[in-house]
Amino acid sequence: SGGGGLGLFTAISRLRDVHARLAGPLEMAGLPLYAQHVDPMDNATLVDIFRSEHNSCLLGTDAMRDGVDVPGQALRLVVFERVPWPRPDILHRERRIHLSGGAPSRYDDRIARLRLRQAFGRLIRSETDRGVFVLLDRRTPSRLLSAFPSGVAVHRMGLAHAAREITRFLQTGDGTSDTPPAP
Repeated sequence: SGGGGLGLFTAISRLRDVHARLAGPLEMAGLPLYAQHVDPMDNATLVDIFRSEHNSCLLGTDAMRDGVDVPGQALRLVVFERVPWPRPDILHRERRIHLSGGAPSRYDDRIARLRLRQAFGRLIRSETDRGVFVLLDRRTPSRLLSAFPSGVAVHRMGLAHAAREITRFLQTGDGTSDTPPAP
């Protein structure tokens, strides 16, 4: 994407691992990389820098998924490393028991769909925004794809194919590649 990428993670340890692997190659390519839980700045400052540097990339967790507003070209790619299932803590267990209506998996699905919808909403903030949303979890159940707005084309493909399609989609300027990129 040449920058403008927001990487979202469900675990801080995976965010840090990916940051360590990407920092050098992105720096050599002239693309600044910022990361929540790595850079010694608060989230608002990281987002402000990301918004102003259109070729930078930002890595974050749920606070970035829920609190980033970057309209326009500064954000053109959102990559979510896996389905954001709820953490199975005591509070979640109790909510699931009392709010599920006897179907705990439906409750977990609803939470995951809401989180995916929220992440997708980071990408498309106005009618003129365009970009690509990538979910890297090949185990994503089809039932969760209803999280995306109607008209959003969903394609399952390998990572190398997706990278080529993302480049093609973003380079055309009008989104007219032969095969749209995949959420």
